Amino acid sequence: MNTATISPMNTEVRLLDDAKIIGLVGLAHSSSHFSHLILPLMFPAFIKAFGLSYSELGLVMSVFFLVSGLGQASSGFVVDKVGARPVMFVSLLLFAAGCFWCAQAKGYQDLILVAILLGLGNCSFHPVDYTILNQRVSAKRIGYAYSAHGLTGNLGWALAPVFMVGITQMSNWQTAFACAGVVYLVIFGILLIYRESILTQSHNKAHVSQVAQVEQAPGANQQVPIFKLPVVWLCFAFFFFSTMTLAVVQNYSVIILQALYNVSLQSATMTLTCYMLCAAAGMLSGGFVAAKWPTHSDRVVATCMAVGALLVALCASVWLNGFLAMVVLAVTGFALGIGGPSRDMMIRRATPKGATGRVYGVVYSGLDAGFAVAPSLFGYFMDRTWFSGVLLCGALTLLVSVIFAFAVGRQASHNA
Repeated sequence: MNTATISPMNTEVRLLDDAKIIGLVGLAHSSSHFSHLILPLMFPAFIKAFGLSYSELGLVMSVFFLVSGLGQASSGFVVDKVGARPVMFVSLLLFAAGCFWCAQAKGYQDLILVAILLGLGNCSFHPVDYTILNQRVSAKRIGYAYSAHGLTGNLGWALAPVFMVGITQMSNWQTAFACAGVVYLVIFGILLIYRESILTQSHNKAHVSQVAQVEQAPGANQQVPIFKLPVVWLCFAFFFFSTMTLAVVQNYSVIILQALYNVSLQSATMTLTCYMLCAAAGMLSGGFVAAKWPTHSDRVVATCMAVGALLVALCASVWLNGFLAMVVLAVTGFALGIGGPSRDMMIRRATPKGATGRVYGVVYSGLDAGFAVAPSLFGYFMDRTWFSGVLLCGALTLLVSVIFAFAVGRQASHNA
């Protein structure tokens, strides 16, 4: 009798606890994605203010993601050592510092320094977020947690154009960055208030002891150093190539749409926002897909990447008119978004127990590596007005990522 009475209450409390954790982590994740776009959205303003080329501005973003990638690979070890919460707090303060510094930037050197600060802030979020989610959210809701995580990230991307461009049009780009800094401080305050909800088991001595026992067990996966696991580098390669396409969209899609299809700046900017919103909707749908087919995550990811590659290539063909090109690009976001939660499930299947922070740090540094290489590489093409070629290269890198998605799936099944 008592069990029947208590069980529903415990289930309800657990649901509320999971929702609270997912919401707080999602808020932090959206702030990370927001940081990816605040600099490239201001490229036209920086060109006007400082007389910079696309290659020089692409280098700014390369510095951002190079710092983020190197930091992400190492931050996973820090997260496993000291816990996710303090690392998250430091990251948010670095974001705020970068925004406030950019608000008073006087030239190219200031932009490079801003890129370093923002990159240091961004580097820890995937190890932090996935450590909290994997340790604090119940197993039956982890697929939905991944979906919400990806969705909030895309909402951060979607908010950035509206926020930064909107404030710039009402005032100037300096004010936009100052306001962004205030937003980061507000998010820091919210997470500080609810800090107990994001306390990970890394602070729990019993948990640390259990992890150590698992890692020392005969035949355990943890006997093999993380850097020697083939599946880790296959995941890294998947993120590297799939992210290069996203870097094209984030950094240059507005300019490419204007050049190839003669659409207005406002329409092109809105298309980028629609892309991110569609990606968020895809993430929401993808959560149900990931929950339904958790053991076929690699196939789901590969299918979504292949469809996305075809849509990007269609935009590059210039067979469409301006309106249809914007619609197709937005739909591309939905196709790729569906694969997001399955992508995270695919990585989870490949992750040894007790090594979440380290594996996610190394694997997701592939995302930063793709973002670091693409802006400078494609900035060179942009300076030479090879606009269709940039989109075609983006489609090609997505197709390459399909190969690595299947390879990750085979390796994870072999190691299971």
